[in-house]
Amino acid sequence: MVLAILASALAMSLIVGVRYLIVSGAFAAATRARHPGLYTGLSPQIRREVAWSLASALIYGVPAGVVAWGWQNLGWTRIYADLHAFPLWYAPLSVVLYLVAHDTWFYWTHRWMHQPRLFKLAHAVHHDSRPPTAWAAMAFHPIEAISGAVIIPLLVFVIPIHIGCLGLVLATMTVMGVTNHMGWEVFPRFMWNGPLGRWLITASHHQRHHELYRGNYGLYFRFWDRLCGTDKGVGDFAKAHAQARLRQRRGGGVAVDAAGRGRDD
Repeated sequence: MVLAILASALAMSLIVGVRYLIVSGAFAAATRARHPGLYTGLSPQIRREVAWSLASALIYGVPAGVVAWGWQNLGWTRIYADLHAFPLWYAPLSVVLYLVAHDTWFYWTHRWMHQPRLFKLAHAVHHDSRPPTAWAAMAFHPIEAISGAVIIPLLVFVIPIHIGCLGLVLATMTVMGVTNHMGWEVFPRFMWNGPLGRWLITASHHQRHHELYRGNYGLYFRFWDRLCGTDKGVGDFAKAHAQARLRQRRGGGVAVDAAGRGRDD
């Protein structure tokens, strides 16, 4: 049984790692096509982002693999495979519940990571990506990776969800994590600069977090930021793109913008 659990954990880590490489690689390729030169001179940073992200994938896979084994063999969790086990209207509702719960967890743990001691100990690893790239989505210190790895495995014991809906939640988590760090806005303007954008988080909102090192702590929704007075609005990518052009003119040298120290003030 122990070997089976270990095998499940390793398999899940492999899945998370491959998923990261495929999705981040695809969006990095899209960046090269849409904004050539945006990542010029960032090769050492990107290699560091990939290394930290693959280490995080190993950590993310452990609780997911253990829970997956328990679900398949012992009936753990409230994941269900029969779509009619709950009313059909519950399926989309369960996705919303998971996203709201995940966003809440992320907001408060992310804000906690910006306390000076924890920032220097752990979260600084993520903010070492200046500017962040499509490869930075999972570039976490192990302490931060653990805090992010446990929330979905915990939720499946509490909130019933269809296996397909859980896949949708995980896909949303992956895509938003990557696109929020690409250095340009992949979503239509109405999603980030219109009424809908007042509540949804895209790269334009998260970019401000990496510029200011404070505020804009949410993942999917701006609710907690707005409620707690930490919403710093949306930014633009003109500065990042100007720095990319400067790096190109200088032959690819990295221009570092040391903006802040991570303190929540």
